[in-house]
Amino acid sequence: MRYPAAETAERHQKILVEASRLFKERGFGVSVSEIMKATGLTHGPFYNHFESKEALMAECIAHSADGALVELDAAGETPEGMRAYVRDYLSHEHRDARADGCLVAAFAGQAGSAQGVSTSLTTYLKSVIGRFAGNFPWRTKKNARGDAIRMLAAMYGGVVLARAVDDEALSEEILREVLAGLQALPKPTDT
Repeated sequence: MRYPAAETAERHQKILVEASRLFKERGFGVSVSEIMKATGLTHGPFYNHFESKEALMAECIAHSADGALVELDAAGETPEGMRAYVRDYLSHEHRDARADGCLVAAFAGQAGSAQGVSTSLTTYLKSVIGRFAGNFPWRTKKNARGDAIRMLAAMYGGVVLARAVDDEALSEEILREVLAGLQALPKPTDT
């Protein structure tokens, strides 16, 4: 039985949303059956939407990236918005929200494991670096790209480490110290 195009697109989107959430929360080991069950669909129609699980994984990164870039663009409208973005990123709320959190922190360690995943992640990361280089209130724009890469590496690494430990106090300390180090960077000069 064929479904109307709008219904098919809606189901495709639902699969992407649920798969993105599950992959961020539990990694790429989540089965197709688990994903389809989370969407309320049976396993059968999966291949009507995706060529393979690897294709779904790559598309999930692109899907998550779209939403994340919208959020980053909104933050980039003001210097304080960018500073708030960094503070929010390095918070225990973000650390604890794996399923709704950062795709880089969730997927970077698994990037080489599946075809298309590294390409999707690379495309996203290039966009984020460009936005941080252009929108963050750097002291000078001379080294903005390098500064952006260092800042993002600290942010991503801080969240990954904070999630990895089973000691709440240490986890909080990691987030706090990474944020303090980033906030200690020289402030932009007024021009």
